Amino acid sequence: MIDLRRLEALVAVHRTGSVSGAAAALHYGQPTISHHLRRLEAETGAVLLQRVGRGVRLTPEGERLARRGEEVLGLLARAEAELAATTSLQSGRVRLAAFPSGAATLVPGAIALLAERHPGIRLDLVEAEPPEAHELLRAGEIDLALTFAYPDQPEPEQIAVVPVVDDPLYLVTRADAAPAPAVDLAGYAASDWIAGCERCRRELLSLCAEAGFTPAIAFASDDYVAVQSLVATGLGVTVLPGLALRAHQHAGVVRRRLDAHRRVQLATYGAPPRPAAVDAVAAALTEAAGVSR
Repeated sequence: MIDLRRLEALVAVHRTGSVSGAAAALHYGQPTISHHLRRLEAETGAVLLQRVGRGVRLTPEGERLARRGEEVLGLLARAEAELAATTSLQSGRVRLAAFPSGAATLVPGAIALLAERHPGIRLDLVEAEPPEAHELLRAGEIDLALTFAYPDQPEPEQIAVVPVVDDPLYLVTRADAAPAPAVDLAGYAASDWIAGCERCRRELLSLCAEAGFTPAIAFASDDYVAVQSLVATGLGVTVLPGLALRAHQHAGVVRRRLDAHRRVQLATYGAPPRPAAVDAVAAALTEAAGVSR
């Protein structure tokens, strides 16, 4: 393998036309440049320089290697500059997945913070519920995911999570329905229920089980806007998280807070450390969640 310092010496001789010029350009002594050139010839097994009078000139082999060396050193300098720009947060690309209500409420605030503090960071956003986001993380198709989990729901192996905020849950009923004196799910045991995504459905079943009944699920939809429309039409009642209601609350429904919540969190795949740009996006999402509480 060719030593980059020796290749750099050859390129400098090619550019300046002399060993002394190369030494001045690289801030080395002439003996150091001469040593690098001799070692480079030994490594490659090729004659790279010829003495001409008091100076030297490159052989055809030396010319070819010097031209390739310029390309290699140029690419290396470019890679170092790009890496420095990324680690200093002057640039970077982060691929983020977020569940729909998080994408509608927390992500816009985070994007605004990034635009103010790190305008060189580009954020690519895709909507995905947690199970899909986990698969995207494993496949390397995203760098960071905004997900949620309910109590006692374990995370998949090798998915690392950091809590961001607790998102309270609400009983959602039709606005013109006679209000119950207190938030008691058992008072709706005879009602039809509307369920959400698979994780939300499991939590709904758990809450109703704690209240002493099994809900009769008439409809199910991952779309919190559609769920509220069904409730407003009188087709059932439901439980929704606060972020979903912040993103959109139908005029025909009312909400009442339950003593329950889901945990909003940031998920990554594998162990830290994370790239600086990913940490910057995570920090912006965490701050946006704190501001929006």
